[in-house]
Amino acid sequence: MKAEKRFTGTSRAALREEIADAGGNEVLALGYLDEAGLVDRIRVSARGTDSEVLALITDDSEGAPDVFIHNHPSGFLTPSDNDLAIAGRAAEGGIGAFIVDNRVEKVYVVAEPVKRRSLKALDPEALCDSLREGGIIARRLKSFELRESQLEMMRLVIRGFNEDGVVVSEAGTGVGKSFAYLLPALSFALDNDERIVISTATITLQQQLFDKDIPLVKAALGAAGKKIKAVLMKGRGNYLCRRRLDEALKEQGLEDAEHEELDRIASWAETSASGSRSDLSFVPREGLWSRVSSEADLCMGMRCPWRERCFVLSLRKEAADARILVVNHHLLFADLSARRQGAGYNDTVVLPPYTRMILDEAHTIEGAATSFFSSEFSRLSILRQLGRLYRRRQARRAGLLLKIPGLARKENRLDQLVEAIDGIRSVADDLDQAARVLCGEEGVFRLSPARDGRTILPLLLALRKGINHLGNLIRDLLEGIPKEDREEPALWEIGAIVRRLESIGGVCDAFAEYRDRPDEVMWLEKRGGAGRDPWVAFTVTPVEVAPGLKESLFEPGRTVICCSATLTIAGRFDYWRSRCGLNLLTDREPLAGIFPSPFPYRSSVLLGIPQDAPLPEESGYQDFVNRAVTELALTGGGSALVLFTSYQSLRSAWSAAAPLLTKEGIRCLKQGDDDRSRLLDDFLKDSSSVLFATDSFWEGVDAPGDTLRLVILSRLPFKTPNDPVFEARREYLERGGGNAFMDLSLPEAVMKFKQGFGRLMRRSSDHGVVAVLDGRVLKKRYGEYFLRSLPETRTSFAEFQHLLQDAERFLFR
Repeated sequence: MKAEKRFTGTSRAALREEIADAGGNEVLALGYLDEAGLVDRIRVSARGTDSEVLALITDDSEGAPDVFIHNHPSGFLTPSDNDLAIAGRAAEGGIGAFIVDNRVEKVYVVAEPVKRRSLKALDPEALCDSLREGGIIARRLKSFELRESQLEMMRLVIRGFNEDGVVVSEAGTGVGKSFAYLLPALSFALDNDERIVISTATITLQQQLFDKDIPLVKAALGAAGKKIKAVLMKGRGNYLCRRRLDEALKEQGLEDAEHEELDRIASWAETSASGSRSDLSFVPREGLWSRVSSEADLCMGMRCPWRERCFVLSLRKEAADARILVVNHHLLFADLSARRQGAGYNDTVVLPPYTRMILDEAHTIEGAATSFFSSEFSRLSILRQLGRLYRRRQARRAGLLLKIPGLARKENRLDQLVEAIDGIRSVADDLDQAARVLCGEEGVFRLSPARDGRTILPLLLALRKGINHLGNLIRDLLEGIPKEDREEPALWEIGAIVRRLESIGGVCDAFAEYRDRPDEVMWLEKRGGAGRDPWVAFTVTPVEVAPGLKESLFEPGRTVICCSATLTIAGRFDYWRSRCGLNLLTDREPLAGIFPSPFPYRSSVLLGIPQDAPLPEESGYQDFVNRAVTELALTGGGSALVLFTSYQSLRSAWSAAAPLLTKEGIRCLKQGDDDRSRLLDDFLKDSSSVLFATDSFWEGVDAPGDTLRLVILSRLPFKTPNDPVFEARREYLERGGGNAFMDLSLPEAVMKFKQGFGRLMRRSSDHGVVAVLDGRVLKKRYGEYFLRSLPETRTSFAEFQHLLQDAERFLFR
């Protein structure tokens, strides 16, 4: 067949030139078809000899190719057995296979490519009409308000789908961003039969999307909407593993309380449709749930006797048929990471294949990626794994090792294993003790040439050596077991635990090699407290995640929608783009838009900053904070959220304010006295209470109405100088010639400041005061960045006593 029947002139010339550049040897090219079905673009993926070439069958940032093309320098185009085998594998994915001569004048079609479907574009005006008065969505909302900013955001999202674009959208509180992306997403999935992944940072938003917003949009789309299947997917550890539950129920040496909880879980599992931990009517103890939850490295797959009733497999089957998947960022990154490392983009990995994504709460992407790509261990995690292998309680022995056939009768071998386990426990105890000393009062320690941590390095190496020794003993033992017995679930789990322990050994190696690994941070953090004995976590974290995000998220995704209420600094996306790798894209210019909140900030919010507030480094600053918090909370009659950047400052202010506020009948709640969810519930139920909190409470607190009328930001939320990862990133920027303060410290603080400010207005009818007690906002030049990043409000920049009067008049007008 003449090549001109299958190639455009441009692609023939390009391929001919590539073959000539390769000295006339074989090349493998990826071909992409135009609308007429002709190859109009090629990209060479491998070059070989005069008789063979590597079959690098991978898709790239442009997506899967339509056809694989290679040349036969001899001019004889009959396919070899290898050619046929490769073409057969490619054809399974709808990819064709062509063989050409060196002049690209003739072509032999080994396998026809499947032509790409033409996509149906979304109609912006038709979709916008649904969110206007009388529209299909508007009619289903109890209190509909026309929001032009919502319509403008939806137009941008529609462009992202129609143009295969990357969209960056900052949508202020009240814009209604969920509907602005859900309506286009579900419509596109319906019209083009494509899967779309929607990822969030919090379970709260996941549940809201899945339980409330998506059903409303589906109902609005009528009969067609019913065809759109949506599935909520959580991390694997949220689901029960029936095999592990069965093993746990059979295990000897359990306490009565553990048996009782396991029996309750077993009873629940018989009627549960999902096996999700969140559906349990009680909260099982963490250690117990971890022994019965599903884990990827403990899964026996096809060999599992419980496979037919597996909750995770059932979920995966549901997801395979779904067109909308609601996941969290961690699960999304687990999938994208595996695909980037070689799993490809055409098959199911953690998630079924997809090319279009929506990332809500996108301001958390860098943090979520940093968490996912970090590795850590602690004394507790080591003891947990060792306890699964072997443990003693008085005269009773328990653990998976006792299930190895015949081991209980081989006391000598068992003694060796127990001795190795006890040795690891002893080293882990010594290591934890030494690490706590290194962490000191600050509670953190980073390994660096200036602070080499020489007291823990020998212990880390001893721990790795002990783990290797135990692993070798167990492997030798397992190799002596007949093959027909090696598929026992207990043996499978023992092997997985050994691999987990060896991954801890890998973290030990990273710490020992910290001088040779400049792209990673090795750091310690003291955890625990609040009635629990402290322990230290050993963590290895990448300094930069931007290149990985570019390669795994933004390059392969055909449509990537990123939205949040806080993505800009003073009206610019530069900081967020640089941290997430968007500025590294060279061939795609993101579509960006800022959509202001429709809430009446000008009339409903008073921003107060006392001109006489000391700077944080000045003497008397904490005393000022203590007094200001007390007087503001008294003036407002409670209903306040007080946000701090350190527990020390929080405790000081709480100690000063609580006695006086309690005397006036105002309940004082303090972070650390209960878990986060219960604290929030107590705060929401008592409209006159005051919640003293730090860090995580700067975002994710939704307290509309009179529950929250006063937000006090005690200090600008700059990261502390002793934050190991932040310190390493500052150094990285400075080595590259950047300004660490302007490029990292300041914008990060502004982003968090915006989150804290945003706690006040959650509904259009809300009103109240935001007081900032940090004098730097008005006295430092960079203070303008914080102010310019907020919506326009009423202001009171006056001495504190005058501000107090303004706040009282505003709250009780």
